[in-house]
Amino acid sequence: MVENVAPTQTWEALQSDDNAQLVDVRTDVEWNFVGVPELTASGKQAILIPWQIYPTMQRNDSFEDNLKQAGLTSDHKVYFICRTGGRSMAAAQAAQAAGFPHVFNVADGFEGAPDALGHRGATGGWKAEGLPWRQK
Repeated sequence: MVENVAPTQTWEALQSDDNAQLVDVRTDVEWNFVGVPELTASGKQAILIPWQIYPTMQRNDSFEDNLKQAGLTSDHKVYFICRTGGRSMAAAQAAQAAGFPHVFNVADGFEGAPDALGHRGATGGWKAEGLPWRQK
C-alpha cells in the first residue's frame, strides 16, 4: 500500500531526512513549460524520470532501471509527484514492486485539480501550498 502524503509533509521530509528524495514523474514537456519543485533549500534537487513518454504517453519501460541509475536504493524514502497524483501513484506502486519499500505519493501532485475556472495550481498541490518551484 502506497501512502498519500501532503505536499507540505513531503517538503518537511525532504528538509529533515537525508534519505528522502523527490522523483517527478511528469513528462519533459511538463517540466519545461509548467515548472519543477525547487529543492535547493533542502540541499537536494528533484530527480526527473518520466513515467510516460511524451507524445505517445506510453509507459516508460526503463522506469525502474532509471530509478537505480539515479542512485536510489531500498534505503531511500522516495516521494513521487506528478501533475495531480495519478501517475505518481502508479509509479510509486511500480517502484515498490521493484524493491523500493519506502515509497510515497504526493497528494494532489504539483498542480492539483482545476479550480472553478479550469485553472490548475490554485486549489491543491505543491504550487498551491506555496512550496518552492521554478521554471526549468
